[in-house]
Amino acid sequence: MSVRTQQGSAPEDRVEEPPDPVELASRRPGARGAVDVRTLTRVLFERLAELPPDAPERVRVRSALIEVNIPLVRYAATRFRSRSEPMEDIVQVGTIGLINAIDRFDPERGVQFPTYALPTILGEIKRYFRDNVRTMHVPRRLQELWVQVSGAMEELTVTHGRVPKVPEIAANLRIPEEDVRACLDAGRAYNAASLEAAQEHEGGLALLDRLGYEDSALTDVEHRDMVRHLLVQLPERERRIIMLRFFANLTQSQISTELGMSQMHVSRLLSRILSRLRTGNSWEE
Repeated sequence: MSVRTQQGSAPEDRVEEPPDPVELASRRPGARGAVDVRTLTRVLFERLAELPPDAPERVRVRSALIEVNIPLVRYAATRFRSRSEPMEDIVQVGTIGLINAIDRFDPERGVQFPTYALPTILGEIKRYFRDNVRTMHVPRRLQELWVQVSGAMEELTVTHGRVPKVPEIAANLRIPEEDVRACLDAGRAYNAASLEAAQEHEGGLALLDRLGYEDSALTDVEHRDMVRHLLVQLPERERRIIMLRFFANLTQSQISTELGMSQMHVSRLLSRILSRLRTGNSWEE
């Protein structure tokens, strides 16, 4: 199509607006009405391959590919619906993965685009949760306030040449100190601390070194206290027999020699004493 600007001047070609990529795909032979996503994606990639790198139409074709495949991003985002992050934020991150997949996709390899793009989209979302999302749920109000607190901390650090204190941050933002402390705690929720990581303020000790452990003898404390209570109720001779047998680890023969009585008598006394101790009754002559 041509027009004349002035009488006698040579005709000039008018630059036509490139056709809409979706409309272009629907004009392909065999297309009837709405084109399914896979077919439309294939046609758009074919068109993209035909265009030179500096062609203005590449931007429109690429945008059409993104728009057509957004449902794939939403499908991937539903796998993370149980997370505390808003679904729209997850979709936005997944769209970055979709764009990366479009830029890297090679139709000549014979792989369907959704098969290629889905792992890239999921990988981008997982990377977002790994690097940016807090490991604990933080209220939205504190998330928004944390942006102000972190900005004030940077500004005051430059001004004073040191890390600002809580009262200084609170005065700068004109908010209560309790809110600043809550925001600082919320800011630490981005990453979980490793139990094996050394803590500078703890002399290089790891958190694992500071954790308590289960004492295997803890369950015996009550038993020992009960035995001590029963032992004090025994007569002197019987209490000495128990002490020699179970605390000094003497044999019955050695106890009989120590106390000047027969081994048989020591054995009968031990049986009687232990029977009383097991029932928890006090000694009765």
